[in-house]
Amino acid sequence: MQALQRSLDLPTLLAKKSLFLFGPRAVGKTFWLRRCLEGKALLIDLLHTDTFLRLNVDPSALEGMIRASGQQLIVLDEIQKLPILLDEVHRLIEQDRWTFLLTGSSARKLRHGGVNLLAGRAWVAELFPMTRRELPDFDLARYLRYGGLPSVWLSHSPEEELRAYVHTYLREEIQTEALVRALPSFHRFLRTAALANAQMVNFTNIASDAAVPVSTVREHFSILEDTLLGKLLPAYVSTKKRKALSTAKFYFFDPGVVHALTGTRVLEENTDLFGTSFEQFLWMELRAYLGYTRSFDELCYWRTKHGTEVDFVIGDHTAIEVKAATRITSRDLKGLRTLQEEQIFQRYFLVSRDQVQTRIDGIDALPWQLFLDRLWAGEVF
Repeated sequence: MQALQRSLDLPTLLAKKSLFLFGPRAVGKTFWLRRCLEGKALLIDLLHTDTFLRLNVDPSALEGMIRASGQQLIVLDEIQKLPILLDEVHRLIEQDRWTFLLTGSSARKLRHGGVNLLAGRAWVAELFPMTRRELPDFDLARYLRYGGLPSVWLSHSPEEELRAYVHTYLREEIQTEALVRALPSFHRFLRTAALANAQMVNFTNIASDAAVPVSTVREHFSILEDTLLGKLLPAYVSTKKRKALSTAKFYFFDPGVVHALTGTRVLEENTDLFGTSFEQFLWMELRAYLGYTRSFDELCYWRTKHGTEVDFVIGDHTAIEVKAATRITSRDLKGLRTLQEEQIFQRYFLVSRDQVQTRIDGIDALPWQLFLDRLWAGEVF
């Protein structure tokens, strides 16, 4: 893998406290931790069979491995493979004040297995797909079609890489971990859910389209979140003049994976799918910025019962509407203008592919490039 630079500052975080580092499969966790910590930490890879078997039989052997290394910083890569080690990690943090970095591509075993989550002795961080600022030769059309997974972005055959990714996810994350009983029905659900990417979640409709019970759909969405393949975007419901809907939306973590699941071969401009992918791209950037800067403002969307909508609201201070259009009109401001009447938010942005920067009635209309430059410079909020 080429020497891509990431925005997550692992050394600074680890200087303060032990850390859980989660991220979807193939997002580059192992590469980045080795890049940051090679020679500065004991790296224990739980995908290594001998290491896994030894620690599975005798978790207390971890202490001897650490003492023999002489390191104060210990990395346990893919901790979800052996959650029982968390009891030992807890003990060693208390006893020896060692610092641990615990990485994983799935939180399901940790969240649902009743295991020790270190009782606040470790912070949680997440590594996301590549952002625009991490890609020196960024190409929007390529990103919206193939996404930001490092191995896909750098590949000469990105479509093949994405197909392999979906197959690996189903085989290793779902089948091997026995997360579902019927893999074919889960595959049908995946495609149906991908077709509803960035939309309000309607469990009944998805269950009908995927030919599975509603209760199964709810459980499958939980699996998607726990394996970090997507995330629910909650609705903002604190407006008073207009009643807001409370139904969440669901975004897959990467547009390339969405297109691989739905069988999309060509992403044409001026289509609804292009607009959805552009919106998803801005969601990814906002989510990564909030995560990497350790901001705990909640990212939501707002929609009234009459259908007026603003794509993203952050905390109680910033509202953002996203349009893929290359020329904005007054109609594109409708949702933001309606939300302004609530007098809650301080900043309003319309982000689009229109390259003309303007300010209309307290709303900053910005080209997407300028908006992201300001976002990562800390000038948006």
